[in-house]
Amino acid sequence: MTAIRTGNLGYPRIGSNREWKKHLESYWAGKIDETQLKEQMKKLRRQYLKTQQEKGVDWVPVGDFTFYDHVLDTAAMFGLIPKRFAHTGGPVSLDTYFAMARGNQGAVACEMTKWFNTNYHYIVPEFEPEITPLLTENKPLKAFEEAKQWGIKGKPVLLGPFTLLKLSKGYDSNQFADLLLETLVPLYEQVLKELETAGAEWVQMDEPSLVTDVNPKEWSWIDRAYSRLTTAAPRLRLLLQTYFDSATAYPSLIRLPVHGIGLDLVHGKKGNLDSLQAHGFPADKTLALGIIDGRNIWKTPLAEQLKLLEQIQSRVKPAEWWLQPSCSLLHVPVEAAQETGLRPELAGAIAFANEKLDELAVLAKGFKHGKTSISDSLQENTDAIKRFRNASFRHVSGLRETLANLSSEDFQRSHPFSERKQLQAESHPLPLFPTTTIGSFPQSADVRRARRKWRAGEWSEEQYESFLRDETARWIGIQEEIGLDVLVHGEFERTDMVEYFSDKLDGYSKTANGWVQSYGSRCVKPPIIHGDVAFLSPMTVKESVYAQSLTDKKVKGMLTGPTTMIRWSFVRDDLPVSEISLQIGYALRKEVEALEKEGIGIIQVDEPALREGLPLKQIDWKAYLEQAVQSFRLATSSVQPDTQIHTHMCYSEFHDIIEAIQALDADVISIESSRSHGELVRSFEEKTYTQGIGLGIYDIHSPRIPEEEEMARTIERALRVLPPSLFWINPDCGLKTRNEKETVESLVRMIQVAHRLREQWNETITPASR
Repeated sequence: MTAIRTGNLGYPRIGSNREWKKHLESYWAGKIDETQLKEQMKKLRRQYLKTQQEKGVDWVPVGDFTFYDHVLDTAAMFGLIPKRFAHTGGPVSLDTYFAMARGNQGAVACEMTKWFNTNYHYIVPEFEPEITPLLTENKPLKAFEEAKQWGIKGKPVLLGPFTLLKLSKGYDSNQFADLLLETLVPLYEQVLKELETAGAEWVQMDEPSLVTDVNPKEWSWIDRAYSRLTTAAPRLRLLLQTYFDSATAYPSLIRLPVHGIGLDLVHGKKGNLDSLQAHGFPADKTLALGIIDGRNIWKTPLAEQLKLLEQIQSRVKPAEWWLQPSCSLLHVPVEAAQETGLRPELAGAIAFANEKLDELAVLAKGFKHGKTSISDSLQENTDAIKRFRNASFRHVSGLRETLANLSSEDFQRSHPFSERKQLQAESHPLPLFPTTTIGSFPQSADVRRARRKWRAGEWSEEQYESFLRDETARWIGIQEEIGLDVLVHGEFERTDMVEYFSDKLDGYSKTANGWVQSYGSRCVKPPIIHGDVAFLSPMTVKESVYAQSLTDKKVKGMLTGPTTMIRWSFVRDDLPVSEISLQIGYALRKEVEALEKEGIGIIQVDEPALREGLPLKQIDWKAYLEQAVQSFRLATSSVQPDTQIHTHMCYSEFHDIIEAIQALDADVISIESSRSHGELVRSFEEKTYTQGIGLGIYDIHSPRIPEEEEMARTIERALRVLPPSLFWINPDCGLKTRNEKETVESLVRMIQVAHRLREQWNETITPASR
């Protein structure tokens, strides 16, 4: 019988209690030194590897552990260190490594953006003409040898050369083939040769870019690259791993000269199944099937997946079967056993990383020995899923009928932007180049301490409310003092921009310890959409009205948009996302109306996740964007024309979706442009944008204080193509993660830049055009 084994693609780095995060932040704060940090991280690596080994994983990944980001690790390994970090060669120091990720006072950080269509951020590698890539150290080799000392013969994981180059910047498209074949492939050859010499058997080459739109010319380059890699280390077997969608050109994929191919049978199920049926699978290659969902937290329907495996087995006869998650498990929390506070039906229906590895072992046993060998597990699994699906708390009476009866008028503002602009100028008189922030202010130690005391019952509701009001009043005063034009209340009551609203909407649950990595040490706790989402009562009105009572300046109401509420949650899997999106949009519509009724005339509905959710294949973009625009407009279209709707979007390549951004019909949109060093402006050089816009002109994810000239350069380029009368000035994101000193000093410099611009432009802009 063909061998059946299990593999894992990657394990969560953060630890069941976020130990990884705590070690990193202790190091950055100077509480531990480099030796102590490395020792603590080594302990975590060993623990993670042993856990996977004990769960019965045959091929345990090594080299997936990182001190910040696996893409940054690959860039550092190959010497892709921008000149501004003054690296002098050899292995990259921790200081340089973290400077690339976070910046320092002498150099801006590398760009950060989303990892495909997930909620994880990676650091973008930069190619520079003056920098010759070279192997600084063989990180997968070190990880392999370390694991071997602990009795684990692991499977080294590398980000493949095609995907690495696709995710990088700093080169022209006509350089792609040479960079791939003449620059990167020789470095990969060296890594693989050394792994072969060390005794590695399999190496996992992650190539998720192969599920995107790859053209025939690129496939020819990929074929040449992998021909060279397999020749360089002939005794080493390469598993070419795809995930997040189906393979774009399956016949080209299975012809590649590798020893195994990994396919996602969860998020790429239909396309990959169709390809397996139409084209088969090579009998001399290992077929690695991503049969467990690595991106969501629901239990796997084991009986259904076992039946699916049997169907595939009847069609193809690979050299070997591997069963594995659909992608790395870094996208899910570590252990569901800690979630004792959920409703029993819901708690019985979820599986985090460790539970998913248990499911993998059960499926492998059933696939090897038949379903009777796992009959008890199958019955328990089926019963748990059925109890949850039938739970009464998942349904809101009448909601679906209400949404089905919406008319086109529910998705349209009453006046076009050209008319709203004049009405809003009268209601909200602002100077040229108005300044604002994105919403949140620093969550200081005092804020976090107050929240802990309140949650622990040490503070009463009244004590906590009094603290929040005092903090809000203090920051309203700071904003007035430094001269911001449109203020925010600071969001001190919010731990997270999605979790806060999920606590107040029907249809959501939150976990106690369901943390996942967002970027670096930043971890988030995505809520769970378990049922129909519906408005219960006003969620932000009290805080917004109080803040507005403290000042004569305008204070923005702050909400999180429907697409972001979905993208940053674990979403129910029994309804189309389009239907869930409308439910959330309708709930937010009621909150927007409640804010407006209480006199809040500027309301920001943030959609930082809109671009990140864009499907990986362009053919699927239209339906996704129409859904995102529709739900946003449902949330925001019922207000009066003089109510100003803002939105905000984070790190992304926006030139792909400028038309959709325009279709949102927001009065003002703020977009990040600092880490991309103003490259976003290219989108507006190529395509016209006619509504208010604020380009985020400094990076809030870095502890460095921005120089005025840096900010001015970004603005000056933008003003070549964007009208000054519609231009706002703001940071690139919320300021929750920064400290107070950094925040105030950075905002003061930003406001000084705005004042300089007003002096420069006031004489050339007539009052009527403002």
